[in-house]
Amino acid sequence: MISTKIAFIGAGDISLLHAEAIDKCASAELAGIWSIDPKLNADKATQFGCHVYESAEALLADETVDAVFVLSNLESHTQYATLAMEAGKHVLIEKPVAQTISELEQLKACAEANNVILCPGHNFIHEPSLHRAKELLDSGKIGKLVTIYIHYHIHHPETVASRYPGVIRQILTHHSYILLFLGGELHAPESVSAMKSIVHYNDFKGEDLALVNMRLKSGALAHFCADFAADDNSSEPWTFSVKVIGTDGATNFSYRDWVENKPGVVHSHTYSVYEWHIREEVRHFVEACVQKGSKPLSTIDDAITAQKIIEGCETSITEKREVSI
Repeated sequence: MISTKIAFIGAGDISLLHAEAIDKCASAELAGIWSIDPKLNADKATQFGCHVYESAEALLADETVDAVFVLSNLESHTQYATLAMEAGKHVLIEKPVAQTISELEQLKACAEANNVILCPGHNFIHEPSLHRAKELLDSGKIGKLVTIYIHYHIHHPETVASRYPGVIRQILTHHSYILLFLGGELHAPESVSAMKSIVHYNDFKGEDLALVNMRLKSGALAHFCADFAADDNSSEPWTFSVKVIGTDGATNFSYRDWVENKPGVVHSHTYSVYEWHIREEVRHFVEACVQKGSKPLSTIDDAITAQKIIEGCETSITEKREVSI
């Protein structure tokens, strides 16, 4: 069996899920890790049973490494992904992929110039329920699209939320690429209107609540909501849910369909679908993209459009108007 050797740049919390995903993928192997934190490197290498590289340059010079997962802080994504692609490595970058549209376009050009695969870390589109929803929508079985709702209501302690820039860039990126995956070109976003607020935290630089409405090319509408401020513990919770409504039918996906009663990073319980999505994302990247040359389910062009949605939201909030995408 072909084995794809992968190395990590970055060794934060998300590396735990990626290492587990590689361990569960029979055709992948974790070659080693490197981050700017020596202690973190040592701890994770012991936990993962892998090599620690002395530097990013040493990692990229290892000719046995086929692909690099860029799991570092957002500000360094473009730098490390560019170096990896210039070294001839395929690259998966955790989301948010980059800080600006310009950086994303640079990454796209670098991937094309070096003939390597560049995969945004858009993990939720590996959910089978969303594939079924897309098939129903594309086939016309649920009629014309009326609206897509994507909601996220998960309270984060301020110590956790403070690691992030706010729900718009941290969470609505997920909503954006899910919308693009489901809707395709026919239902591409044309304009966005957004609002944000801080309703829970006392000392937080970003927003803990955001609402977004979008006009789609087909005439359908989309609605996003994301908040770190509160859990939805109602009888039909919108913890994380995706609802697609057409003129002849509807579909729904919910985090709450898979719950483990054990502590998570934020909650007293764990939503196991997130771990599963990472696992399937890694498997698809290795087996379909690297080994067979297929495109990622969500491409760097999708990442560019998702960033346009995010920046459109920010402009809409600042200027208090509807903004064209």
